[in-house]
Amino acid sequence: MPGIDENLTFVPLRIAVLTVSDTRQFEDDKSGSTLVDRLTKAGHHLADRAIVSDDVENIRAKVKSWIASPDVDAIITTGGTGFTGRDVTPEAIEPLFEKHMDGFSAVFHRISYDKIGTSTIQSRATAGVAGATYIFVLPGSPGACKDAWDGILAQQLDYRYRPCNFVEIMPRLDEHLKRGKAKA
Repeated sequence: MPGIDENLTFVPLRIAVLTVSDTRQFEDDKSGSTLVDRLTKAGHHLADRAIVSDDVENIRAKVKSWIASPDVDAIITTGGTGFTGRDVTPEAIEPLFEKHMDGFSAVFHRISYDKIGTSTIQSRATAGVAGATYIFVLPGSPGACKDAWDGILAQQLDYRYRPCNFVEIMPRLDEHLKRGKAKA
């Protein structure tokens, strides 16, 4: 049965949160604030937080800087996953992935379907790994951020979660790199 093994010690991660928006500021960034609240309440550390415009180069530059940072274990973005002309977050981030996490999108849509029905197909939520850093690309609504955190990330970013989780494999994410980054 899946769940938390209380015999294990929680391992806090350093998580960066990026909001992609042409209109949001920190004061009205409900999705970014939702993620920050949830990750800190879970015991993780906010490594950094930023807001960038819906522009491929701006998004990619910020994410690449966090991938290169030894102080960031995971990145969660919110916004820019729809189909409008300004929604370019997947296009900016997916080329950075060394490995795609196809199951993330499938599970996210399964959870989302139970809440918003077929409207979930309007999201291009995605995830992957780059430079031994987990990257999760979420829609820009607070509800979608809650669903992704509560239904997937809270468990997978908790070392105590069984039968398996992302934290326990972090030391092996950089086996192919000349430099090591991951430490669990």
